[in-house]
Amino acid sequence: MQVKWYIWIVISIFVFIVGGCNSTEPPQTENRQEVTQTASNDVTSLNWRIPEFKAVDHTGKAFTHKDVQGDLWLADLIFTRCNTVCPPMTANLSKVQKDLKEQGVDIKIVSFSVDPEYDKPEILTEYAKKYQADLSNWYFLTGYTYDEINQFTQTAFKGVLTKSKGPSPEVPIMINHSTRYYLIDGEGKVRKFYDGLQPDSKKIAEDIQQLQNK
Repeated sequence: MQVKWYIWIVISIFVFIVGGCNSTEPPQTENRQEVTQTASNDVTSLNWRIPEFKAVDHTGKAFTHKDVQGDLWLADLIFTRCNTVCPPMTANLSKVQKDLKEQGVDIKIVSFSVDPEYDKPEILTEYAKKYQADLSNWYFLTGYTYDEINQFTQTAFKGVLTKSKGPSPEVPIMINHSTRYYLIDGEGKVRKFYDGLQPDSKKIAEDIQQLQNK
């Protein structure tokens, strides 16, 4: 009898643990539904295409896919009210931008806001200045709806956005999004992606130069 009681307790604990791992609450970090990075060193190993898009940049000027057509560019997703992954991502990308310039690597950078209703051009400009972004070749985009950027993200970056109420009046909204940087070629194809929380500037530069030399 004692053995049966012990077995029942063990089974109950197991069911409780498994159930707890399947929480439907979305994590407020990188979306894990994205494709897995290939182990290949060839930067042409990824080749899905970025769809056409229309936006406005941090100056209020129209910005579309045609503004990066024929260019290599880095892209990421951010929003200015984020207090978790966006600050380090943007700070890291600012450092990457400086490192690339020092190595003589010229590339455009595009940050898509996932909170376009709040992130107006003037707000994005202040955000960019806060992280010392060089706005000569870094563009912070808005000017679309949340539904449009969510749909774009699914096609362009193989992930989804999830929005939820924030923890405080200072942080009224949380949006779960990718923490990756994406390297895109002149044909609009994604060739590589990197961890935006721990980027390797040297590796990014090598991949860019490899594509430029093709």
